[in-house]
Amino acid sequence: MPALHRRPKKPNQDLAKLLTESGMSRKSLAQRVNELTNGRTAYTHTSVGNWIAGMVPRDPTPALVAAVLEERLGRRVTVADIGMGEVQRPRKDIGLDFLRNPDDALRLAAEYWSTVDRRTLLTAGPFAITAYGSPVSRWLATPADPAVPRFGGQRVGRTDLDELWAAAEEARQWDSKFGGGNWHASSVVECLKQRAAPMLLGTYTESIGSELFTVTAELARVAAWSAFDMGHHDVAQRHFVQALRLARSSGNLQTGCYVLATMSLQAFLRGYITEAIDMAEGAYERAKHAAAPRVLAFAKLAAARAYGRAGDERAATAALTASENLIDSIRPGTPDPEWIGYLTHARISADAAEIFRDLENSAAALRWNQQADAMPPGVYTRAVGIRLAVVGTAHLQANDLDHGLATGTRALEILSQVRSARAQDYVRKFTNSLDPWRHESQVADFIQRSRLALAGV
Repeated sequence: MPALHRRPKKPNQDLAKLLTESGMSRKSLAQRVNELTNGRTAYTHTSVGNWIAGMVPRDPTPALVAAVLEERLGRRVTVADIGMGEVQRPRKDIGLDFLRNPDDALRLAAEYWSTVDRRTLLTAGPFAITAYGSPVSRWLATPADPAVPRFGGQRVGRTDLDELWAAAEEARQWDSKFGGGNWHASSVVECLKQRAAPMLLGTYTESIGSELFTVTAELARVAAWSAFDMGHHDVAQRHFVQALRLARSSGNLQTGCYVLATMSLQAFLRGYITEAIDMAEGAYERAKHAAAPRVLAFAKLAAARAYGRAGDERAATAALTASENLIDSIRPGTPDPEWIGYLTHARISADAAEIFRDLENSAAALRWNQQADAMPPGVYTRAVGIRLAVVGTAHLQANDLDHGLATGTRALEILSQVRSARAQDYVRKFTNSLDPWRHESQVADFIQRSRLALAGV
């Protein structure tokens, strides 16, 4: 009796896409499936064409098709991935594991990025500081795995790494200019899923492997920051944990320092000040003899921001000074990675304005702001807009409504161009600071305009 088939409602685009990606012909896929059944089947290119048209073969053929594509692609492929089974939702804690064993960690990372897509992520829950406990402590205890070659799926080389670095740089630029909700943010996750994840289980030398883990960690960090910027805090945590574990796999303390310091910013902005201080200072101390000065300056700046929110002006000033001194220490020939070139004195000054705004020292906040004017709004759109919202609040702290409202208006004009929940929070904080003047006509007009502008973002 011939094998019966079930016909879905539409053509199997999932299978067609994966087959194209694998580079296999329909004939070679059919032959490989026949080999796995020891010749008990006699599928041909026509059979594969029928599957793509929507016919589903009897078990165990769907599992064998998935196995062949997994073998070819070098990453996990399920029956659901090829459109021949029910879609399985990822387990609730996926992405939060920081595994000790290097091989297990790579397999988990490949699985995570292969199975987590943007639609799934948008259903995630709130921020939980406890989720960072084990990952942070394990990185601080052992920040670097030994470098080893790997023999697996596709061969990874310099061209592959250059492509990933280019994707990371482009993603950073889009995030800075348009916010974490820009359409390009989803392409970062797609790059991790389609390009980086298969490479993790590929074939590469020690040096290529180390750089592969470094650039994948940076892609994951960018994806995490974009998710956080849009208020998807639990999603950001999962991305951050995977970024930190990949940083450890790379053996590069500098990468881990940068990821952990960025994680501390999320913690402090979510109100976990003490934990944020520990994370930022831990990142600095663990990498101070290995990381480039600009990376260490970022860690100290993250600590300064948390100290400022905690109301500790002495500690905030000391950390801020340390950050500036590290930037000043850079000389020709000093290690200075391009991917953190944005951290200049102007950028530190912008953050310093917020630090002293938090300390309710409006005079100091406004002095620091004068040094931050060099930041081009067309490049760092969100950062410039946020700084203006902060400075506007500092003017209001000094009871200067005219300057405060003028600055806040500029902030609103700039931030209405970006898709960022974090930016909206800064506008709301500024608007709340206008409460003592809420009966003034120009204030009421601004509040109305801000509501309309934010509703459209």
